Order: sequence, then C-alpha cells, then structure tokens
Amino acid sequence: MAGDCVSEGRDLGEMGEEELWELINDNRHRISLGVRPCILIPYLRQARVLSEMDEDEIVSCHNLTNRSMRTSYMLDLLRTQGRNGAVALLESLMIHYPTLYTQVTGRKPSTEPSRFSGLIKYSELTEYLVRAVTGMQKELQEARCEASRKSARCASLEMEIRQIMELEEKSRCLQSENERMRRQLCSLQHDVTKLKDEKCDLYMRYTAAIEEKSAVNMRLHDLNLQMYQLQTELQKAQTENEFQKRRSLRCVSENPQLQEEVRSLRCQLVKAEKLDPARQDILAQDLAEAIDSQVELAEQLRCYREENEQLLAEKKGLLDQKESLSLQVQQLTLDCNMHQQKNTVIQNQMKELQAERDQAYLSRDEAQAVIARILAEKDTLRCQLVELQELVFSLQTKRSSREQQSCDEMSEDSESPGSGYEESSVASSRIPTRRRLRRMDAVNPMSQISCNAECEDGAASSVRSRNAEPPSPESLRRRVDTLYAASSLETAETESLFDDFVFIANVGSDDKQTPMLSSSDGSSSDGQSRTSVPPFLMRSRPKAIRVNGRVLSISLQGDALLSQLAVVGGNKTGVFVHQVTEGSVAHTVGISPGSQIVEVKYEQNQKALRMVLEDSTLEEAMWALGQVTGLCHLSLRPRQDDYEALLQQLQSSEKSSGDSFYVRVNMSLPVGPNGTLAVSCNDILHVTNTRPAGTEDSWHASQVHPCQLLDLQSGNVPNYYRAQRLLIRAIEDMNFQTKKPVKFGRVVDQNKQKAVRIVGTRRQGRNALWVSVEDDLTKSSESGDASTPKSCLTLMPYSLVTPHFPPICRPVLLLPTILGNILNKKMADWQGFQLCEPEVLNASEHAARLQRSEILEECEQGGNCCYTLQSVEKIMKKGIHCVLPLGLDCVRRLHRAEIFPIIVFIGQSARSARKLRSKLQRHSQSEEQLLACSRSEEPLLDKLPCLYHSVAPDSWCDQASLLTSLRTIIWEEQKKIVWVEPDLW
Repeated sequence: MAGDCVSEGRDLGEMGEEELWELINDNRHRISLGVRPCILIPYLRQARVLSEMDEDEIVSCHNLTNRSMRTSYMLDLLRTQGRNGAVALLESLMIHYPTLYTQVTGRKPSTEPSRFSGLIKYSELTEYLVRAVTGMQKELQEARCEASRKSARCASLEMEIRQIMELEEKSRCLQSENERMRRQLCSLQHDVTKLKDEKCDLYMRYTAAIEEKSAVNMRLHDLNLQMYQLQTELQKAQTENEFQKRRSLRCVSENPQLQEEVRSLRCQLVKAEKLDPARQDILAQDLAEAIDSQVELAEQLRCYREENEQLLAEKKGLLDQKESLSLQVQQLTLDCNMHQQKNTVIQNQMKELQAERDQAYLSRDEAQAVIARILAEKDTLRCQLVELQELVFSLQTKRSSREQQSCDEMSEDSESPGSGYEESSVASSRIPTRRRLRRMDAVNPMSQISCNAECEDGAASSVRSRNAEPPSPESLRRRVDTLYAASSLETAETESLFDDFVFIANVGSDDKQTPMLSSSDGSSSDGQSRTSVPPFLMRSRPKAIRVNGRVLSISLQGDALLSQLAVVGGNKTGVFVHQVTEGSVAHTVGISPGSQIVEVKYEQNQKALRMVLEDSTLEEAMWALGQVTGLCHLSLRPRQDDYEALLQQLQSSEKSSGDSFYVRVNMSLPVGPNGTLAVSCNDILHVTNTRPAGTEDSWHASQVHPCQLLDLQSGNVPNYYRAQRLLIRAIEDMNFQTKKPVKFGRVVDQNKQKAVRIVGTRRQGRNALWVSVEDDLTKSSESGDASTPKSCLTLMPYSLVTPHFPPICRPVLLLPTILGNILNKKMADWQGFQLCEPEVLNASEHAARLQRSEILEECEQGGNCCYTLQSVEKIMKKGIHCVLPLGLDCVRRLHRAEIFPIIVFIGQSARSARKLRSKLQRHSQSEEQLLACSRSEEPLLDKLPCLYHSVAPDSWCDQASLLTSLRTIIWEEQKKIVWVEPDLW
C-alpha cells in the first residue's frame, strides 16, 4: 500500500554509500520500532556483514534493555560495513518486511535476481528463499493439524465437563441428605439431653430426701442417748437415797442400846455409892478395869468403823463403774441397732442404684450404637465426597496443564520470546488449591472432654454409679466394644451425652448487665475503668483443650462474682477457686476450693458470651469474672492435688503465681520507681505474675538469657494496656517533635538505638491476642451491626513468643539483597557453608510443590526454575550452613517448615556504599541502587516474626573485615535461642 503512494526512485545499485545511509537514517526511528533483530540477523550473517560475535553482542548485551535499542545498535554495526551493510539491510527488509521496505525506499519489493546487489550468489539466495517458504508452509500445515486436534480435544473436554456437572449434582444430593441426617441427630441429642436433665432432677430430689432421712435418724439417736443418760442418773439417785435411808435407820436403832447401857451403869453407880468402902474399892477397881476394857473396845469399834467406811467407799466406786459400764453397753447396743438399720437402707439404695446404673448403661450403649452407625454412614459419604473432589481436582489439573501447553504453543507464534513463560506461570497459578478434609474441624471440643472423661472414670462414669459396685460382665463387654468402635471413628461430632451436669435453679431476677467496652486498639476510652478492657494474653489455641478430669457445669446468679469467691493460679497451672464466701450464692450451689475454672458463659447486651479460662492468666481470669452480671454458667474441673501443690509452692515462695509466658518487647522503657525494670526494644521477658501484690497495672517479669532459658534481672514492667498507652504516647512524641539540624541529626542517628517497633494486627473487633471471648451466636457480623468494627489496626507493645532450639546448623540470609548477592559466593567458599542452588521442575511437579508451599522463590531465568525447601533441607542434613540467595519472603515459608534462618542486616550509608563501589560495578549495580534497596528492606524487618542481627555501617572498613565480622556473628547467633511470635495477620 505504501508503494502505491510513492513513485519509483533511483535503483539501489546506482546510489552511493552516503546516499544509502542517509536514506536509512531518515527512516531510522521507523526501522527501530518495526524491526526485530533476531529475524534479520540470519540474512545479514549470510551476507557476511555481521559476525557471530556481533550477533551475541546484539542479543545478549545487558545495556540493551529493549528491542528498539538492540535494532539501533545493529544499525550502528552495519554502518561500519559501509555500502555493503546498507545494501544488505535493505535487501533483508525487502524479504522479511516488504511494507517497511516500500516506506523506506519508495520502491516495491521484488524477488527477481536483478533486484539483488550480488552480496549473496543467486543460487544461495534461491536456496535461502526456498527454505524460508518451505518452512512457512510446514508451519502452516502443523498449525492446521494442531487446530483440528484442539477442536477434537475441546469436544472431549466439554463431554468431561458435563460428566463432572452430573457428579456435582449427585454430590449436592449427598450433601443435602447429610444435612438432613445431621439435623435428625441433633434433635435426638436434644431429646436425650432433656431426659438426662429430668433424671438429674429426680436424682437430686432423691438425694435430698435421703439426706433428710439421715438427719432425722441422727436426731433420734441423740434423743435416745439423752434418755438413757437421764435414766442412769435417776437410778443412781435412787440408789443413793436408799443407802442414806438405811444408814439413818441403823443410827436410830443403835442409839437406844447405848442409852440402856448408860442407864444401867448409872443404876449400878447409885447402888455402889450406898455400899461399904471395901465394896466401893472393889467396884472402883472393877470400874477402872471396865473403863480400860471399854476403851479398848471403843478403839476396836473405831477401827471397824474406818474399815467399814473404806469398804463403803470401794463399794460406791464399784457401783459407779458398774453404772457407767451398763450405760456404755446400752449406748453400744443402740449404735449397733442404728448401724444395722443404716446398712440395710444403704444396701437397698445400692440395689436400686445398681439397677438404675445398668439401665443407664443399656441406654448409653444403644445411643452409642446409633452414633456409631451414623458416623459410619457419614464416613462413607465423606469418602465418596473425597473421591469426587479428587476426580474434580485431577480434571482441573489436566485442564490447566492443557491450557498451559496451548498457551506455550501459541506463545511460539507471538512476537515476544518471553511471553511463554509468563502465560505458563499464569496457567500454573490458576491451579486451585484444595483444602484437605479433617474430622477435627467437625468435632465439638466439649464432646472430646466428655468422651475422655468417660474413658478415665471407667466403671464409675455414670451419674448414679460414682460410688456403686461395678456393672455386670455383659455390660462391661458391651461398653468396651462400643468404646473401641467410637475410638476408631475418631469420637463424635457433637457434645457427649454422658457428662455429669449439676443444674441449680435460677434464684435471681433479670438484672441489667454492664456492657463490655473496648476500643479498637485495646486501650480504655475516656472515663472507663481499666477492668472493662480484656487483658493481654489469652489462649491462642481454641481447639487445644486439655482433659484432666470430668467437667461440671454450674449455673448461678453471678452478681459481684469476685466478692463471692477468690481465685489463684495462672495460664501455666490453671485458674483455681481459692476461697468461697460463707452464705454467698457460690457457697450455696456447692462451689468449693480446689476446682479449676475452665469456662464462664453469660449474656451481655443480648449476646451470649463465652470466655475460656483454661489457659488464661490470673489478670485475664479476674477481668473475665468481674465482667459477669446476672445468670452465668461456670464450667469447673476438680483438681485438688494440683491445687494443693500450687498452694505449697506459693507458701514456700517457689512461685508468686501460676503465670508463665514469654513476650518480646516492642518499645524501650526506662527505669522507674518501685523496682520497675528497664527494658529495650526486642528484649525477651519471662512474665511470672500478672497480678503482683501492691500494684494494679504492672507485671512481674525477668530478662531471659540469650542462650539458655534462665531468668536474669527481674522487676515490674507495665502491663499490656498501660504499655500500649505508653507506646501510643511515644509515637505521638516522635511525630510531633521538631526537626533537628541535618549535621546534628546525622551524628545522633549513628549511635541511635531503636526505641519503638511498630507491630500490629488486623484481628477484627477484639484485642490482638484475645481469642477466648466468643459470641456463641455470632450475629453481629451477619446482621451488619455497626458497633462491631469491620477492620482495625491494633498496636502491640508486647508480642507473645515461643522458644525454639534448632538442633542443626541454621541457614544464613544476608540483607540487603543486592549486597547479599555479592557476599553469598564468598561465604559459600568457607568451610561449613554451601550456597543453595535452584532446581528445574516440570509443570506438574512445579504446581504440586507450589500447592504444598515448598517453593521458596522463583528464579529470574524464568521457566520452572526455582529454589525449593528440599534443597535447603538437603544441605542442612549435611551439618553445614545453607547460604540463601533469597529475599525476605522466604522467612515465613521456612518457619512453617520448622526451619529458622539466621538473618543478618548490614546497615548502609553513603560512606559504606562507596567502599563497595568496585564490587557493585562488577555486578552491574550502583551505590544509589544499594542505598535504595537498604531503605526499602529495613522497615520490613520489623514485620518478621523473629529476631534479626543488625550490623552498623561504620563497624567495618572493607570487604575482608565485613566477612570476618559476619563469621563471628553467625557463630554467636547459632548458639542463641530462636524466639518466634505467631502470625496475627
């Protein structure tokens, strides 16, 4: 078309060298934009105006970054060949770009021999043109064959898609049937739970009646004892009365005899006074002898009386002893009768409990059989679903691979030689990732607790058989078979039907509940108490529930719950009930010290909240219990032995609480009053008490040894929320402070230590690590509640970390990336170091490893060449350091594989970059590029979930000293503990 618009000019053979090149230079821009050197070079090589070295320089020179620059450089090389170069260029345009040839020369292209200059012989030119036409015809034929094959393949793929859609329809039918069975199972479980609650109520009433009967029997026993004591005292008084009566009668009977003797003696005395003196002397002598004998008799009488009194005293003591013994005999007889009656009652109760227990076992066996059958059917459906998904995935993989092949073949016909790799990478990225099915996602944690509690309790697992005799052998056999079947099916999906529950009726009225307020960044708002904000560290493993015993659920009125009970413990030991106030509701429902608080549920703002306290700190537990208002449900686990062990440790000052966790400090804190610990950014602290005595908003923590888990200097640090306020204040001070002079600022920046590490999370609507407060209904996000923030950024003054101890040599990652690429080969020459080499994978293997996250980074060469996780592990198994020529993106992928690299960042300044000028020029890099790379990668280091080592830019003078210091740093870092924080984004 262009030739029609331009008149015929002079013949090329008649034009001189300068005219030809003037013609070419006038159209140089058009030629540079429209010509591809790789198409013209074969003809120019045939014409001997370009050599093989010229071709390599045009195609492979790094300075020629695009096609126009390569074409322009080719024209410059042809200019050195003079007239032959110009003629050969125009002839190649006439063959390959006829339209462009017409636009440049103004002549129509022709393949006649007279139109060629003679640089190539006619036979050679003819052979060249024949080969070109034959090749184009062959390519056209192959393209047509390929198009027919593609159409046939497209028809087969459409048939396969229809089959897949039919399978998908069947799968949806199976899913609907599965949902129907699940709903039926839930209704059956609801009925069983209702029956169990009724049985628990009957058991409670029956137990209360037995206790009342026992109290009446004890009262009757006390009244009988009192009656026997009164009867004994009455008999004793009657015996003493009879004895005194006999003694008084005896004294009355003895007095008349003595009076008669005195009267006779007086008569004899009167008669003797009337006798003669001789008779009087005789009588006086007889009287004296009689008096002497009477004195002797009186002495004997006195001795006999003393003996009689002694015998009477002994008799009295024997009588008292007899009476006490008889009283004891009567009491023992009464106790024996009472115990016999109680044993009879207990045996009757045992028989009734055994019958009820066997009935409960029978009901449970039937329910477990039904559950096992349903789970077996569900597993069958799951297997079918997995097979269908595997089939769909394989078909999608085949389809993606075919699309990739078609894209690769189409890319060969396109202009860009590198488009094939781009399309293949896009096609490989389209391969869908399939999430593996896991039963753990369908299991309720409470069912795990109840099932394990059933296995631990053995024969005493039933509510009514805790202290009863073991069941019959047949029942035990059925239960063992059922437990074995249940264990093979990986436990039930819903809550267990055989947990012990104690339900206390609601004794309070509907009270207004205090709303739980918290700002998006976790800090308290104006006028808000610090107790209204959730504490810092909560259990970050929502499904990792420990099972140490049976869990009891107790419902009570929880107004001012912390005034009813006191708690001790922490996240390491568990939170235990320490004291219960006498007469409170908690004491009335039977909460006793030694019980671990596992969970608390209550309603707030018409939302059901659940707080898991199994792994919470003491501060978090006290905050959670202080939020409870109105009716609440406490889940308690009896752990008396662990509670007593904790009390002994607290009393012996081995521990100050049950808290124990490690945090990474994200800000610098100076020394303060009352023993406040001075910490720096990136320090590791061991927190051992979140509620130390005498402080309200502080933690007791200790600095950790870098190579061992040893506590060093200890003291108090601000708790999470006070530290968060300090962090926000420090950021505000940094933003609003005045700028310092440039020279002074440079001096300060060299010796400046990092004061703040900005770490955040995008957890929606709650604290960064507060994962134990859950909405059972989760209606806020579904109903579009405006009070719940959709997305927020929460600053974290502390980050929870866990220690890791790598057993082998850790990989080495040097930053910035440009400097690392220069030093990696030097480090690989050291003994004990090896450079990680890339692997070339086919398309299917590349897609499979990409799905398993085993590809660390793609290579710049293109294709399927990449750095894999297996190559790093292979070097580590040799016991040497793997040098990683990668970027920061590989760190999290290595952490997921439990590989923790040593990250060394070499700080850069204009002065240090000048020291590496020659090395940078050898790698086609500049000082400005190194500084830009350093400035862009340094902020990303704070986002890493682990610590790194930073090298100051003025700590080395040349490359040799830098490598020496790097070797020392790697040796020191290898000995340290690796602290890793969880990924919260």
